[in-house]
Amino acid sequence: MNNKRLMVILTGGVLGLLAVVLVKYGNPPNMGYCIACFLRDISGGLGLHRADTVQYFRPEIFGLILGAFITALLTKEFKATGGSSPIIRFTLAFTGMIGMLVFLGCPVRAVLRLAGGDLNAAIGILGLIAGVAVGIQFLKNGFTLGRSLPINKANGYIYPLTAAAMLVLVFAGANFLFYSTKGPGSMHAPLLLSTIAGLIVGVLSQRSRFCMIGGIRDFILFRDTHLLYGFLSLLIVAFIGNMVLGSVKFGFANQPIAHSDGLWNFLGMMLAGWSSVLLGGCPLRQLIAASEGNTDCAITIVGLILGAAIAHNFGLAASPQGVPLAGQYATIIGLATVFGISFFTCTQALTGGVKVGSTN
Repeated sequence: MNNKRLMVILTGGVLGLLAVVLVKYGNPPNMGYCIACFLRDISGGLGLHRADTVQYFRPEIFGLILGAFITALLTKEFKATGGSSPIIRFTLAFTGMIGMLVFLGCPVRAVLRLAGGDLNAAIGILGLIAGVAVGIQFLKNGFTLGRSLPINKANGYIYPLTAAAMLVLVFAGANFLFYSTKGPGSMHAPLLLSTIAGLIVGVLSQRSRFCMIGGIRDFILFRDTHLLYGFLSLLIVAFIGNMVLGSVKFGFANQPIAHSDGLWNFLGMMLAGWSSVLLGGCPLRQLIAASEGNTDCAITIVGLILGAAIAHNFGLAASPQGVPLAGQYATIIGLATVFGISFFTCTQALTGGVKVGSTN
């Protein structure tokens, strides 16, 4: 087994272990580490939405960004780049986040939910795979966001330094931020533990290129299982951890912070998978790449945060009671939007209307 594969396995395993530990010390059940949920909480913490149950400045995210940033600097992999279809990236991230909030989790949380026995997550993962498979058909037909080009280094520093400033505000207890006093946003592990967990995941993810969407994409395209080993180690370690803590509960009904509407679990994650494969990676991978100086991925993160804000301000996000009608319409509109972007970008690429290049 080569070192790259071992690194991916280590990253998945450590992420699974830390997720269980974070739940043990206060994070919401089956949500030890969820990029979509944590970005939504940060959106609420900034006051971008007023859903008072999901507002908190999650230090795991800021720690992750700083861990990846410092590692990229030390390994001389930090490189400021930008200029790759920023509006399309923002739109794909925005719609993808709505899909994830209809399912109630990102690809990482889908695996963590499954490791806790939530079988609704299996349906979501099938939707995720379907979305990636559809997106791949457009990649094969010429879809590309264009190549990111080198830019002034100062552009690349803004994102990680902003994360550092936000982490300082969290530790300082800034009283102008919004904090939930009930619901998932009020449930969190101690600040220092959450920050250290974020730093560890950031370092490992930067070194391993851990990516849930990339694993599915590479297997479908090339039968390459390299990144899928991380998926499996995350699932196995989190499952064992949950068994040790006695928190595994198999079934569809009454799962923590989840609903059992199979159709919308599938379609929500299909939207997330399709958007993410066109973006070149899952939300976790976008955070890491942005920490390495990729400002296009930083714009993607902004799209995710504002997508979460709109989802909660306009009643699109699901809850344990199910998916509201507005959320169902938003998912369909999101799928139509991603199809339109996929189709017209392919068409323009084939006719020379868009400068083509790498999606990275």
